[in-house]
Amino acid sequence: MNAKERASLITTLQLRFEANTHLHQGVTWSNVLTKLEGNANTLRSLSDMETTGGEPDVVMLGDNSDSITFCDCAAESPVGRRSYCYDRAALDARKENKPTHSAVEKAEEMGIELLNEEQYRTLQQLGTFDTKTSSWISTPENIRALGGALFGDRRFDTVFLYHNGASSYYAGRGFRGLLRV
Repeated sequence: MNAKERASLITTLQLRFEANTHLHQGVTWSNVLTKLEGNANTLRSLSDMETTGGEPDVVMLGDNSDSITFCDCAAESPVGRRSYCYDRAALDARKENKPTHSAVEKAEEMGIELLNEEQYRTLQQLGTFDTKTSSWISTPENIRALGGALFGDRRFDTVFLYHNGASSYYAGRGFRGLLRV
């Protein structure tokens, strides 16, 4: 990222941070900025989250560490990360109509993590997300070993978690990620 792109991204993040204080009570922008300054890998990951439609913002997801957590806070699953199956094994298992990517691999490329069930439910307590879409979430190994994967959404003012074959993909299913700084 060049200096102009970096400044633009930081301005976008600051405006979003200031507009959504309910997501990060007790966190100051100066603390966030201190964590971001000089951290090229973090800024690249945040830029990837932004350009794929994630609208990253600082959130409090229950871990009491000294880190700052950014999470995709777009109302719907990020549009630039939809129509992916769950992981590489699922992608390789498809014989035809393969999606372009998998959620787990794309998250790794971006330097972020898929939300787990607890994080997804906590995010849903902070706002209303995935009312028209769904998002893959990190799936426990015992479920994945049997060919399944988990995803969540909000319907009827209730957060639901479901299962699907890991190789499935849908135009309305993407993934939400988080980044600890």
